[in-house]
Amino acid sequence: MLLCRPCQAQIISMMNTECILEPLSLPESPGGVAAVESSPYVPCIFCKECYLLAEQNQLLLKHMIIEHKLVIADVKLVADFQRYILYWKKRFTEQPITDFCSVIRTNSEAPLEEQDNYFLLCDVLPEDRLLREQLQQKRLREILEQQQQERYDTSFHGMCMFCDQEFTGNRSVLLNHMAREHAFNIGLPDNIVNCYEFLSVLQNKLDNEPLFRYSHHSSHKYFMITVPSAQLFSLSHPFCWFSSKYKIHSLQCLYCEKVFRDKNTLKDHMRKKQHRRINAKNKEYDRFYIINYLEFGKSWEEVQSEDDRELLDNLEEDWSDWEEHPMCAVCLFCEQQADTTEKLYFHMQNSHGFDFLKIKSEHGLNFYQQVKLVNFIRREIHHCRCYKCQEKFQSKTELISHMEETKHITFLPARSTWDQPQYYFPTYENDTLLCTLSDSEDLTAEDSSEDVPVFAP
Repeated sequence: MLLCRPCQAQIISMMNTECILEPLSLPESPGGVAAVESSPYVPCIFCKECYLLAEQNQLLLKHMIIEHKLVIADVKLVADFQRYILYWKKRFTEQPITDFCSVIRTNSEAPLEEQDNYFLLCDVLPEDRLLREQLQQKRLREILEQQQQERYDTSFHGMCMFCDQEFTGNRSVLLNHMAREHAFNIGLPDNIVNCYEFLSVLQNKLDNEPLFRYSHHSSHKYFMITVPSAQLFSLSHPFCWFSSKYKIHSLQCLYCEKVFRDKNTLKDHMRKKQHRRINAKNKEYDRFYIINYLEFGKSWEEVQSEDDRELLDNLEEDWSDWEEHPMCAVCLFCEQQADTTEKLYFHMQNSHGFDFLKIKSEHGLNFYQQVKLVNFIRREIHHCRCYKCQEKFQSKTELISHMEETKHITFLPARSTWDQPQYYFPTYENDTLLCTLSDSEDLTAEDSSEDVPVFAP
């Protein structure tokens, strides 16, 4: 939101005084205001109370339960909550509520004056079931029309979230670029709807925008402030304008959803942990995929599981004799293999006296330094050369015996010897140990260094 310079003093003064944190409305006329589908408000089915249309509509539901004893079942399965409420508001004026709702009596064993009757509106009623299905079909038509428009739209303009490269034309150009160049795949473009909003949601999780940001304009100075819609200030200056959407910038990993202190640490985490993907269990993303609109009352997981069962039923090949062989990491000094790093580290410490975890801790090795150290040791052992005294041997067996007897195996050469760019490249192409290394400092935001440099993109 952009505010001109003269309004700064007014904002500061208003922030230091009492602020109105909820929307206000004047009393309605005796005749009331007819609720229409284009209105941003949803009315109560029984009275004149109105609430802002929201995703969960919890305030309205709470009001109808407390004040009118009405419970609506499976609200999350109602495709269009506003149209649903308007329909039943009209029907309840035509017939008694007991013609549509099941009556639930609470405290049935208590005295009559302490008993309450609640009314349950659910899809057991054929009329309610038909209404829900019609709303679902209407929403599906609208979503398919929106998807069709986006599919052939050539006015798209967006920026890559990882390299800041700009793309114009069709949305598929940007999505395919991120999948191909950055291994960030959110799905096929034809399976996505409301792509602009989807990319905006993802970008906001990765960004870290300050609350106040000053900018310069050719004619006057202004500054930008981000506030929730419930806290919008009403300023009279003609050069002020607002954005009613409140965006939270949290430096959050899109997959594990951990929060980090700075953007560089977040990018390193997502790259090294291969977290350049979204969390499929996050319901926030469901509205951007066509599959979630296809069948009434079913999520994408249920639809997909049904498809998988059909494939399994029709599978003709027998895979019962197939066995998976886990990938094993090989010891740095011998041919011993282990299916976990814990077992491999234990073997190297007990059999060779080489404590990898202790060396990592004492030298403060990060992920890349561990990679270079492993590749350095692999290369020296391959050349049958002691990395401490540089003596060469005829076989690896003689080399390992020498290093264990002289304790040279536990002494690393100077850091400048092995901490070189050439050791970024693996000595063995199938060295699984490199895939299991971890940098404990980037696992949580709390462990990240306070002195991490931040570079402007």
